[in-house]
Amino acid sequence: MSPGDGDPQQGGNAQEVQMDRVDRLLDEKGNDVFSVSPETTVFEAAGTMADRHIGALLVLDGDKPVGIFTERDILARVLLVNADPRAMKVSEAMTKDPVVIARDTSVKEAMAIMTERRCRHLPVIENEKLVGLVSIGDCTRWVSRNQDYTIKHLTDYIHRNYPV
Repeated sequence: MSPGDGDPQQGGNAQEVQMDRVDRLLDEKGNDVFSVSPETTVFEAAGTMADRHIGALLVLDGDKPVGIFTERDILARVLLVNADPRAMKVSEAMTKDPVVIARDTSVKEAMAIMTERRCRHLPVIENEKLVGLVSIGDCTRWVSRNQDYTIKHLTDYIHRNYPV
């Protein structure tokens, strides 16, 4: 974190840090995670993704995330190698061992991880249990909305419309 971006030890304010965490984003977005088992066919998984208008499915072995299956996986590991999606299992095409984050991770940190690791989705884990999934789109909307809120309040303050 850089000075003033929410870290109380670096000149930010503790309330900003609390509001800029993934747990707050999940509280608003919801904790629903669409998932498949490793034995699901690529065809079935792609159908679920199309029906739900989502770009990724978490691959669970029981309650444990073992992979993530994304649109990129379909392109690179199925279509480009001319594999049969009706015969191929998700376990053969998924990205194994996805990067996971904790609920108390900041939204900015989650965005930085996605940028650095070139991924668009991060499973959220608490006490070794899956509690949600955040996408780069979720994080971008969250940051944008919070910036709009800050701009409105600063504009009101400048124009003396700030509540007393």
